[in-house]
Amino acid sequence: MRKPLQFLILTLLGLFWSTAHSAPLFEDDSVLEFELVGPLHSLIESENREQETPFILKLNGEEFPVMVRLRGKSRLRVCKFPPLRFRFVPGEPAPEQFAGIEKIKLVTHCNNNSKGDQNTLEEYAAYRLFSLLTDISYRARPMRITYTDTENKLSEKARLRYAFAIEPVQLLAQRTGGAALEVKGLSLSRLNREQAGLVFVYQYMIGNTDWSFVLAEEDDACCHNGDLLDIENSIYYVPYDFDLAGIVNAKYAKPDPTLRLKNVRQRRYRGYCIDQEHVGTALRQVKSQESEILQTIGAIPGLSDSDKATMSDYIGQFFKKAQHEDKLLRLYEKRCLGKKV
Repeated sequence: MRKPLQFLILTLLGLFWSTAHSAPLFEDDSVLEFELVGPLHSLIESENREQETPFILKLNGEEFPVMVRLRGKSRLRVCKFPPLRFRFVPGEPAPEQFAGIEKIKLVTHCNNNSKGDQNTLEEYAAYRLFSLLTDISYRARPMRITYTDTENKLSEKARLRYAFAIEPVQLLAQRTGGAALEVKGLSLSRLNREQAGLVFVYQYMIGNTDWSFVLAEEDDACCHNGDLLDIENSIYYVPYDFDLAGIVNAKYAKPDPTLRLKNVRQRRYRGYCIDQEHVGTALRQVKSQESEILQTIGAIPGLSDSDKATMSDYIGQFFKKAQHEDKLLRLYEKRCLGKKV
């Protein structure tokens, strides 16, 4: 009789552990619709982006308390509607979709128009495409939010818009069996070359030059637009923030002047100099998933057929170049940054 009891206890513990460390929000790709109620006008106009403000999140006929604050850097300067961060207070009721999550980042529309929605969903697509290539990536969940301003000062054009949530780094670390690193510099000797090669090729494919293994001036830890994970004593760079990529082509997006690029749609390889074997392997993997990549773009909710066609055409230009694999790899080797590591 003891063995069945022990088995039952172990099973229940396993279910508890699975539930405690699961993230239902990212197990579903459908658009999550909810209403956010609170003093939105004051929040957006606030000069203190660290200050949290109590709001109500309405979902499936229920109301849940949530603390909301501004986040972001450049988007706080250029966007009419800034990115947000939610925090669910421990001990308070929270939606089941957000189980296992205390703090979460939202990418919202930048401008209060259809172009703002389009850019949001195009950036969401960028997250989806990298997740298609590797599990060591940030998952994202599309949302459609009704914003209700209790001060009644929010522009009507901002009241129903698309957004998406980004998987918290703690959940990413748990899911991949790693640990998040906060260090000033990246030890290239411990860099996982397979992941690095995939990042290099991927960033080139989507036309993104706004990333680096170097600590940005305004940041406290490495690296620019990427987090570091230690998985079995190997360091993985996990990219985020793709709003300046060519695949998004946001109105405010401008390439770094030092790159001498005409616009963000012009591709420039920014990978570091590693053994070309790893870059070649990554390129062949991406090429092998061409149909899946294009299918993923075609399945992005909320985008018009015209928007999807524009994205597919831009990615298609990469795959045309990739048909001449040796030539593209020579370009990568010529453009790579730093000394080979």
